[in-house]
Amino acid sequence: MKSHHLVRRAGLLALACAPLLFAGAALAQQAKVTRIIVAFPPGGPVDFVARTLGEQLGKELGHQVIVENKAGANGAIAAEYVARSAPDGQTLWLTSVGAVAINPALYDKLSYDPQRDLTPVSGVVNNVEVLVVAANAPYNSGAEFVAASRQNPGKPLSMASSGTGSVPHLAMELLNDAAKINLMHIPYKGAAPAINDVIAGHVHGFFGDIPGLIGHIKGGRLKAIGLAATKRHPLLPEVKTFEEMGVSGVDSDNWYALFAAKGTPAAEIDRVNQAVRRTLGHEAVKSRLQASGAEVAPSTPAQLATLLKNDTAKWTRVVKAKNIKPD
Repeated sequence: MKSHHLVRRAGLLALACAPLLFAGAALAQQAKVTRIIVAFPPGGPVDFVARTLGEQLGKELGHQVIVENKAGANGAIAAEYVARSAPDGQTLWLTSVGAVAINPALYDKLSYDPQRDLTPVSGVVNNVEVLVVAANAPYNSGAEFVAASRQNPGKPLSMASSGTGSVPHLAMELLNDAAKINLMHIPYKGAAPAINDVIAGHVHGFFGDIPGLIGHIKGGRLKAIGLAATKRHPLLPEVKTFEEMGVSGVDSDNWYALFAAKGTPAAEIDRVNQAVRRTLGHEAVKSRLQASGAEVAPSTPAQLATLLKNDTAKWTRVVKAKNIKPD
């Protein structure tokens, strides 16, 4: 009889504790947070993409996702933070191509090695580079721009960039080589002042990401005359690629992708990858990114690893051939 009472009491105790156990599990799940680290200040294009992903990615993962901005040192601060984080897939780095595929060639002593210290998770977006000139410039196509640059070799046309070794600078170098011309590089500290000087006519042209330029193009302040891409862009269907204009080899994509710390288990990488892919397929997220001019571009971790390897080799060749040194 005593034994029966003990069993009954144990059963009642288990029933009483069950809600607490479920509540504890729910709280543990609620306490779990994934951080998307951005190597740029709030308000920029990478930050915009991160925050566009955040809410829906949180729903797909089943817990909160927050964006943290760790700007500085051309991405090194963010890269080191993620590389040294716990390899659990809860700290992700959303980076543009520069910090992972160009910096290793630009800097003799880099504090991180993207291929050694980071694990690819997924591609996120592609950002095509478009050549723009002032609205009243006499060039209506990239071919005309190239022809004009050949007319007076002693006075080359000038090209603004967002900084030495930036994607706009390297896109210009691709055009120089492909067209066998010698555009003059004018580096600025960021894209905004470079764009302003092109609008004002102080500099002849600028290669930039479509999301950062589409407002100026649609507003009539800049004229788009050529795409550094393999195909035309849906927001600029009338603008030809350089390939279409007979200038091959001008292909520059400032892609954004997610990376985690090296050593993150493959199962966790796959879980996050699938959540990212579902997020990018969500209509509200997809339409917002596309409206900005970005091309939604999810990938497998293996595809991102191959892209990183190929683009590192591509940009290293350009940097070394031109002997480009950081400012």
